[in-house]
Amino acid sequence: MEFDEKSVVPLLEAKYDSFTQAEKNIADFFLHNNKKREDLSLETLSGKLFVSKASISRFAKKCGFKGYREFLYQYEKSLDRAEEKITNNSKIVLDTYQELLTKTYSLMDEGQIARIVRLLEAAGRVFVCGTGSSGLAAAEMESRFMRIGIDIDSLTDADRIRMQAVFCDEHSLIIGISVSGENESVLYLLREARQRQAKTVLITSRDSLFYREFCDEVVLISSIKWLESGSMISPQFPILVMLDIIYSEYSWLDRREKLAMHSDTLQALKSKKHYMLDLREK
Repeated sequence: MEFDEKSVVPLLEAKYDSFTQAEKNIADFFLHNNKKREDLSLETLSGKLFVSKASISRFAKKCGFKGYREFLYQYEKSLDRAEEKITNNSKIVLDTYQELLTKTYSLMDEGQIARIVRLLEAAGRVFVCGTGSSGLAAAEMESRFMRIGIDIDSLTDADRIRMQAVFCDEHSLIIGISVSGENESVLYLLREARQRQAKTVLITSRDSLFYREFCDEVVLISSIKWLESGSMISPQFPILVMLDIIYSEYSWLDRREKLAMHSDTLQALKSKKHYMLDLREK
């Protein structure tokens, strides 16, 4: 599938918690429209939802569009890619992954990815933190990025995450992972680290102006909670996709040097295996 048009749906999902009740009513219509085409002019929608045309226009602008006409254009484009009826469990899973990838494309900000790469380049020490499935993703990020030369540690225990705030300074980069955007330990570390002049990045599926108070970058990822088959998909998947995008961009800088470092780490792992075999034989 080609990623040629960005869908408004993941934007609504990410911003949903920040909407007023009236705005949530408008968002609910577009989120649960069953992919049906109909007259969605400003006048018609105003009468259908019993809200003023001005409220709908403000809603569209809050979603990042110039007005309702631009919002509607992008929404109707997404209807052209409506999925076919799913008939078996395997296809449900595969189609859900495809939908998450499409949503990731809609949310991705290439300018932001470039800024995060610059933060990684400039950081003296990187700490990536998260608990549960987010913690597993944090550990995966440490494993991959350390092999291309980044001094990085993952923090997956809530107490360790909070204690790390004491040791942050202007040379630190803190990357917090919280799909819900509500992990208290992760948010605590980001807030405290920012006060100590560290750079901070939050990876989350929830968009809120609150995070901008203590985060240099808020990276939005697609959410599985809105998907009918979301319970079948690992919550790590959207996180890992975004980490892969960042990894890819970072590894292209001084690519030859980074490939050499990656090769050296593989050789070190192979040397360990050979050493253990020699010990057993002796």
